[in-house]
Amino acid sequence: MKPIRELNLGFGDAENYRRRENKDLFNTIFVKNEFLDKLLDLSSYFLIGEKGTGKTAYSVFLNNNEYKETISHLKYLRETDYQKFVTLKTEKHLQLSDYASIWKVIILLLLAKSISTEEINNNPFARNRRIKAILQAIDDYYRNAFAPEILYALKWIEDTKVAAELITKYLKVTGEGGGSSTVEESRFQVNLLYVQHQLETALSSIKLRRNHILFVDGIDIRPGTIPYTDYLDCVKGLANAVWSINNDFFSAIKDSPGRFRTVLLVRPDIFNSIGLQNLTNKVRDNSVFLDWRTTYPYYRNSKIFELSDRLLSSQQLDKDTFPLGSAWDYYFPWKLTSSNFDRDFDPSFIAFLRASYSRPRDIVTMVSLLHEEFITNNRPLDSVFPQEDFQSHEFQNKYSEYLMGGIKDQLAFYYDAEDYAMFLHFFNFLDGMAEFDYQTYGKAYDSFTDYVLNKHDDIPEFVETSEGFLQFLYDTNILCYIEDTKSEPLFRWCYRERSPSNISPKAKPGLRYRIHYGLFKALNVGFTPRLHKGRS
Repeated sequence: MKPIRELNLGFGDAENYRRRENKDLFNTIFVKNEFLDKLLDLSSYFLIGEKGTGKTAYSVFLNNNEYKETISHLKYLRETDYQKFVTLKTEKHLQLSDYASIWKVIILLLLAKSISTEEINNNPFARNRRIKAILQAIDDYYRNAFAPEILYALKWIEDTKVAAELITKYLKVTGEGGGSSTVEESRFQVNLLYVQHQLETALSSIKLRRNHILFVDGIDIRPGTIPYTDYLDCVKGLANAVWSINNDFFSAIKDSPGRFRTVLLVRPDIFNSIGLQNLTNKVRDNSVFLDWRTTYPYYRNSKIFELSDRLLSSQQLDKDTFPLGSAWDYYFPWKLTSSNFDRDFDPSFIAFLRASYSRPRDIVTMVSLLHEEFITNNRPLDSVFPQEDFQSHEFQNKYSEYLMGGIKDQLAFYYDAEDYAMFLHFFNFLDGMAEFDYQTYGKAYDSFTDYVLNKHDDIPEFVETSEGFLQFLYDTNILCYIEDTKSEPLFRWCYRERSPSNISPKAKPGLRYRIHYGLFKALNVGFTPRLHKGRS
């Protein structure tokens, strides 16, 4: 086996794999599984998963590779893009329905520019004239310097009158249009619909050899400068545009072997907030739901174990000869005290699962942190990852802070930094307890609300009621509720209960609760409770 010091464990953020120098490594460690195959289905419009479950990884892989006659393009929403939407809303007096129309034109424009000259020229002259006219109009507007990004597409939309005039001009040149190339109508919405119609007509007129997918990523984090209501309007418009353009337009194009499609990458909680009708059916029928859950007894048959083992085995010189699990067993040969009476011991991977949310990024992060500890501690060249590094305070602290960073990012969609800092004070009132009953939770909540009322003027919605705050802690996977049965207690985590048919699981009041093991260090819990000092 390759020495640990020579392992390249890659990146926690898959966006880094778009860079040319990292593509080969990613292709080596990437696991092609049923999620990837389903993502190629023409009916898949949404890629849904918790933060760290691999949404970006799948889209980056397809962006980097022409795979099964499919060409993919990944675009990110950046803070400047949202700012542009806010500006358009103010200047053009936009309604929510206008957002969806703008997004449709953005999607159509980016897909039109993704078509290669070879594919266009492969069409009969009569079928390629209109798309050539559209592309000439785009090149004219951008002076042949169009950058295939959302912000550049928004610039085209900002000047819809000019865009409409250029389209009319080049359609006339190619014999696809008639009349004056000067657009008299100055209304933004009318010109936008004209541009949309011309793009749709052009795209539906050509025969594609291959499928084209446009992935849109980056909606999971709200920039602090963008108000929540403006941000949510933008995201709602995008989601409605993705559904409408896929279902009503792309699916209706005939006589083309290749098809267009756009796919939105989205967290389950955000998907639940954007107001699409028949949400459950859209999750089941039109989405790829990234589910890496497994059970301790059967973890070796799971997708998350296969991915974790591939991270290590793919870097060996004779990688094709390694049975599944042999690389992991070599580098992590520990046996831990079992958490279940039915097992004599727990293999090392169970310890990783217990500390994780069953997300690939969690496992990769733990291995990467252990790799850093291995080098920092100057371990012998031929040794394996030591169990004591996994159990060390240094590793546990770093990993716990990583998990809390993910929770902070998740909450940033809804709340600001002050709200996040406020909510952390709740755990001070648990007196170090990581597991507690409902009565103890109620006392801690009462003390917490007293603190909030004394320190803050604006009270966030998630603090307003005891049950609402409990649901908030459950939604963020900070704690689970425990159901006691005759055989054994059942630990109900939100990420484990969530499924295509139950995208927003509910916490149950009146039971016992436990904070996630991986958060003990960051939240300063999991030790013997200290005595109350005059606080009821």
